[in-house]
Amino acid sequence: MPDSLAADLPRVIPSPVPLTGLPLLRAVLRNAVEALPPGVYTRPVVVQPFLGRDRIFLQDPDLIQRVLVTEAESFGKSDSMRRALEPALGQGILTAHGEHWRWQRRAVAPIFRQDRLRAFTQPMLDAALRRRDRWRERPSGSTVEVAQEMMRTTFDIIEETMLSGHGAIDAARVEHCIADYVESTGWSIALAMAKAPSWAPYPGRRRAARARDYLRAELLRLVEQRRRLGSEREDLIALLLSARDPETGHAMDDRDVADNLLTFIAAGHETTALALTWAFYLLALHPEAEERALAEIATATGGADPTAESLEGMPFLRAVLHEAMRLYPPVPIVSRSALREVPLGPVTVPEGAPVYFPVYAIHRHALLWHRPNAFDPDRFATDAIRARHRYAFLPFGGGPRTCIGLTFATLEAVAILATLLPAIRLRPPPGFRPELRMRITLRPFPGMPMRLERRPA
Repeated sequence: MPDSLAADLPRVIPSPVPLTGLPLLRAVLRNAVEALPPGVYTRPVVVQPFLGRDRIFLQDPDLIQRVLVTEAESFGKSDSMRRALEPALGQGILTAHGEHWRWQRRAVAPIFRQDRLRAFTQPMLDAALRRRDRWRERPSGSTVEVAQEMMRTTFDIIEETMLSGHGAIDAARVEHCIADYVESTGWSIALAMAKAPSWAPYPGRRRAARARDYLRAELLRLVEQRRRLGSEREDLIALLLSARDPETGHAMDDRDVADNLLTFIAAGHETTALALTWAFYLLALHPEAEERALAEIATATGGADPTAESLEGMPFLRAVLHEAMRLYPPVPIVSRSALREVPLGPVTVPEGAPVYFPVYAIHRHALLWHRPNAFDPDRFATDAIRARHRYAFLPFGGGPRTCIGLTFATLEAVAILATLLPAIRLRPPPGFRPELRMRITLRPFPGMPMRLERRPA
């Protein structure tokens, strides 16, 4: 790909100097990726003083592995992330810590084994086919908001695989409440950084609280109803209700199940939808990669609709999705807090200090990637993956707390892309260039409008 095109891909331009004080807090509120110190793109470790405490940014894969794996017990969830997520997600496996996290992870792990996920593949393909048919009904040249359409498609899959099918909940209201809550998280993070009390008011706090209360009440209602009435469906609710910690036999109560369901809904559907949105955008800008993907899909499917078996023969499509998540990681910043003093390479992390993994910057780091701002799916060919440090690529985190839905999300994304791409060509409007905005996840702003054209049948 020409370097000029690599330079044209949307990206965050770092501040020429590190931000501090009010300018830093304003940047966090606007877009936390803009608040990263410029050195995170070129140096292995960056230390940034803020309000009397150092903020430590790690870009060295060896040090990242130490924190996430070797010294995992010495680091917990950061205060800013807890304040942003716990009010809505409770104590599910994303937000819990210590023994409460460990037993839930042990209990839930068998649900997400690859052999168990095969039962979810057909509902994923069915949802993708419904989206394809709706798009085919639109006139060629019409505009679709791809980010919204992908959100609806992945939520459709959640309804079928997790929530007993359509009608079990008010999907539109749940989606709206998730959006309202997430929009407020920038304030939660900024206020935590400023050491403001958790009750401090901020714009949108009441709206976020209403959204949180509705989501938690609705999921708890659904779980209580299922436990009382039962069902023949082996969806995620049923699997969570029957899950047991293999070491202790401990089962989840209704609140545990509701917390984890809400975690999978809120964290799962948006991250996959965003990966797909960026993948469509990048393929539209790189027609040679799009043609290669189409050829692979045609070979694997024989020109028919994708099946669970044919999805296994699409390594380049997976590479496209991974490269989209490298350039535009759905979760662009991950943070931890030191539970004790920990020597870490050139720095000693004091107890209580925040440690950040700026995933967006790690994925574009000058020492880790050749031409880091360019789109190149061949970075994820098998040999290239083996030659690269495991902790240079972190879309799903790493260590014991690696995203438990990794296989589910990858299968879902490949199923959707393999179904839609051969039927529809998407192109951004002339001159359109989305901005990048972080609201826990990395979103295109003001969305991703694209022109839709039907491919010949």
